[in-house]
Amino acid sequence: MTDRRVVVTGIGVVSPLGNDLATTWDGLKNGRSGIGRITLLDPEAYPCQIAGEVKDFDPSPFFTNPKDARRADRYAHFGIAAAQMALEDSGMDPAKVNGDRIGVMVGSGIGGLATLEREHTVLLERGPSKVSPFVIPMMISNIASGMISMEYGFGGPNMAIVTACATSNHSIGEAWRMIKFGDAEAFLCGGAEATILPMGLSGFSSMRALSTRNDEPQRASRPFDKGRDGFVMGEGAGVLMIEELEHAKARGAEIYAELVGYGSSGDAYHMTSPQPDGSGARRCMEMALRHAGLNPDQVDYVNAHGTSTPVGDVAETKAIKATFGDYANNGLLVSSTKSMTGHLLGAAGGVEIAACIMAIKEGIVPPTINLEDPEEGCDLDYVATLAREVKVATALSNSFGFGGHNASLLVKAF
Repeated sequence: MTDRRVVVTGIGVVSPLGNDLATTWDGLKNGRSGIGRITLLDPEAYPCQIAGEVKDFDPSPFFTNPKDARRADRYAHFGIAAAQMALEDSGMDPAKVNGDRIGVMVGSGIGGLATLEREHTVLLERGPSKVSPFVIPMMISNIASGMISMEYGFGGPNMAIVTACATSNHSIGEAWRMIKFGDAEAFLCGGAEATILPMGLSGFSSMRALSTRNDEPQRASRPFDKGRDGFVMGEGAGVLMIEELEHAKARGAEIYAELVGYGSSGDAYHMTSPQPDGSGARRCMEMALRHAGLNPDQVDYVNAHGTSTPVGDVAETKAIKATFGDYANNGLLVSSTKSMTGHLLGAAGGVEIAACIMAIKEGIVPPTINLEDPEEGCDLDYVATLAREVKVATALSNSFGFGGHNASLLVKAF
């Protein structure tokens, strides 16, 4: 199992900063915010009226059959698009590989919420006979993964993990584990989300989890800053093509980075709040380091979960300090790209591991914008305001979800 190395050969991204990897990465490294006033619905009645929306997205080019596009929820549109971009980026021709050895694991934290809202309204207003026969397949969180496998004939392991905001990292990590175990040669893996909807907005608002800095949307997501007042919802998808090294080499694939570690843990503490001391997140990061065979001081950059919530940012900072010891304040770079994208929930980790890989490729650590007055106890080097040009050999990405689900991924230069 340990002899099978896993590499990243393709990346696909749909985000509030752009509908592909290049545009998204350009926004991240230049500190551009993708957050604005909500246009997908009239937000006037909601306490939070801002979000990171995907703009000018047309799903039709990503579907061979136009009917399939109409029978898929917005979250699935994003996931299928990101998967196609990752496949094309990898240079893999589905006709020239053994599809039974290629898996798909693209999850979602919430799934087809738009479909559920629309069809529930139909049920109440027009009766049960008018509900769409496609409501169930459009709504379920695994359908994007299933549709991707059908599109390309990938008959390997196929599933969808649902662990709230840790979904993408768990999907990529478990796909990594399956490749190492020999159950597949490659995976399209990551997450997709589209919840900027009345139910999503009202639900998170009722929890008082969202920022209400409506007059300054681009400054609202401010991880680790004393003035933060909650997270900003985003939407989109992030999908990787990961492959067993020899499989990738045999077909002449270009390799972005090597996926060397994965950690998973549970807080066993609270439905929506992390362990205050960060102990669950610490165990998660330590497991990723152990799998990778790396010492803490061999990690150059941590892409923090960093949601801009009062309790989460402090707990994660404590976890990083506990994991990395003195090195946490003496050389380790940390940033939260959610300051620019908002929080993509189940898709967050897929976009953020892409940022880690691009940091390695280009030697640029994206910044934490809007960090002007750090919260007491938030005293790490968060690469505030501006990106930093520095050699990055190894990067770790954290994702933590409601329910106490924690997942960390470690990538290194190949």
